[in-house]
Amino acid sequence: MEEVCLNSEPVFDEGDEFDVEGTSSLVEDDIESAETQLKKNPLHPTVGLEFDSFDEAYDFYNVYAKEQGFGIRVSNSWFRSKRKERYRAKLSCSSAGFKKKSEAHNPRPETRTGCPAMVVIRMVDSRSWRIVDVELEHNHQVSPQIKRFYKSHKKMNLAAGKAQPPPEPVTEVHTIKLYRTTTLDSGYNGFSNLEEREVVNVDNSKHLELKEGDVNAIYNYFCRMKLTNPNFFYVLDIDDDGRLRNVFWADARSRVAYGYFNDIVAIDTTCLANKYEIPLISFVGVNNHGHPVLLGCGFLGHESMEDFAWIFRAWLKCMLGHQPHVIMTDQCKTLQNAVAEVFPDAHHCYFLRYIMQRVPEKLGGLKGYEAIKRQLNKAVYESLKKAEFEASWADMIKHGQDNKWLHMLYEDRHLWVPVYLKDTFFAGMIHTEENKSMGAFFEGYVHKHTSFKEFVDKYDLALHRKHLKEAMADFESRNSSFELKTRCNFEVQISKLYTKEIFKKFQSEVESMYSCFNTRQVNVNGSIITYIVKERVEVDGNEKEVKCFEVLYETTKMDIRCICSLFNYKGYLCRHALNVLNYNGVEEIPSRYILVRWSKNCKQRFSLDYGSGSNDVCNPVFWYNHLYRSTLPILEEGAQSQEHYMIALQELEGLLNKFNLVDNNLL
Repeated sequence: MEEVCLNSEPVFDEGDEFDVEGTSSLVEDDIESAETQLKKNPLHPTVGLEFDSFDEAYDFYNVYAKEQGFGIRVSNSWFRSKRKERYRAKLSCSSAGFKKKSEAHNPRPETRTGCPAMVVIRMVDSRSWRIVDVELEHNHQVSPQIKRFYKSHKKMNLAAGKAQPPPEPVTEVHTIKLYRTTTLDSGYNGFSNLEEREVVNVDNSKHLELKEGDVNAIYNYFCRMKLTNPNFFYVLDIDDDGRLRNVFWADARSRVAYGYFNDIVAIDTTCLANKYEIPLISFVGVNNHGHPVLLGCGFLGHESMEDFAWIFRAWLKCMLGHQPHVIMTDQCKTLQNAVAEVFPDAHHCYFLRYIMQRVPEKLGGLKGYEAIKRQLNKAVYESLKKAEFEASWADMIKHGQDNKWLHMLYEDRHLWVPVYLKDTFFAGMIHTEENKSMGAFFEGYVHKHTSFKEFVDKYDLALHRKHLKEAMADFESRNSSFELKTRCNFEVQISKLYTKEIFKKFQSEVESMYSCFNTRQVNVNGSIITYIVKERVEVDGNEKEVKCFEVLYETTKMDIRCICSLFNYKGYLCRHALNVLNYNGVEEIPSRYILVRWSKNCKQRFSLDYGSGSNDVCNPVFWYNHLYRSTLPILEEGAQSQEHYMIALQELEGLLNKFNLVDNNLL
């Protein structure tokens, strides 16, 4: 499986290819000596290595490239205008960038992959050349065992040929083709000039089924985003026949958002499950307003464990290898296996709403369906203890007879039933009440027959509206005073800290404290006190029923836990825990139950270097991410008033002037 990662280069030719034959300084003995030495003691390009000349630096990288199995070229050169003297150059893998689009009737297939592998060399002290930047990873297969002719090795091959017998004929290998031409054969999902024998017995179900215009729409969108958004990330998965298999991408906002909200990630496969025309897969988190936030998305050509694992690894690489704490997916063994392989440290759970939405489809034909459905809802939504769930489930099975789907659900109960997930934090993504759930991120923008081209056109609109909604929520939370509905100190405390949406949800718990009519102590075990809180709850419409909730309170550390586990499910304390705190004369919620992720200014308060211990601090991607997160507080403060705006604007213009001075001094 070939992986094509286009994350560091513009998608056009970057410069003329360096002509090795005319300028290489290696002679026959030097070539053999260098190659022999490299085989014995291979030296990888490293920042700081110095050479006596440009040619020597080029030859070093060329010999290294040959040993690794790829060719090189000079993709960029910088010259001093007066003397026309080269002072900086970028040596790239020969698969870097893309050729300009040909107007020919039968253009040659694209052989470049936008490979990021390169070294940047620079003249220092007007005498030597130093490597100042290195990227060793390729996005295509590289192997010294693959015998292939590269132009940069021409001089080396000629020199070696003088002392050796004629070489064996070069074995031709199939190169990666990117879909850049309008002459697309949608039936074969590849280039129209492929010979018929090359596409016989091709299983199109393992590739993206693209129509005319889809490829150009996707490709042009990526090109535009890469040119305007340096932190835009995308990866293409292309098979040996040049067919597009899988795609993943994430913009700068998604990558930065994950830095703040990386505790739980939902992998939305609604389009796959419902057999939409576009096999869209979305990575979604929850922001500080409780709204869904996009963390990347892609197209999946085939629902296999291998393909799911590919797109998961692409997402993980995009997020600098930082795994989430919890991952939620649809109920699918293939997904479960892929998650286990790529995210071994994450807690994997199934979407409760996906399962409950399938109840009519899976059980609607059973005798006594309505009774079965009521009993299932009772087992799932009303059970406070595992024993209660087991009893309710057993009663349901008596009515449901021997149903295979129910049996499978029971076997996987630890992955989706709330009572088995009380120790897992869900930030509101698990729904413990019937008919309450968060819709899909692209709901309203994607339907069953939305094409790739239509989706790409709507994608920016969907994100723009989501970002506008988030900006408005930020503004309201920071500049509006919240209406208080009780005299409880807890309500006053949270109103000063949390965003409007989360405060309203917490406020509902404070109001409901008054439906808890009895709080009594039932057991003492050292510093741990057990309380029973009685509450009148609504059942079947208007009927009220008294339920008892067990609350444990540790007095020395002020730890509190209710059997309903609302804090882990939603991220704020429940009415029962608040009653016990109030009963003990506690006037403020303990700090451990005040979550930064819900605060109005969470982006300023969050650590800006999450996972930085394992990141390469010399990597420009790391610089971009860190600078982006560091400037967000400035952007938010600068938008508070005209005075703030003018100050921020002047300072930013001053920074740009300083950058220009630094560049001029270097020249």
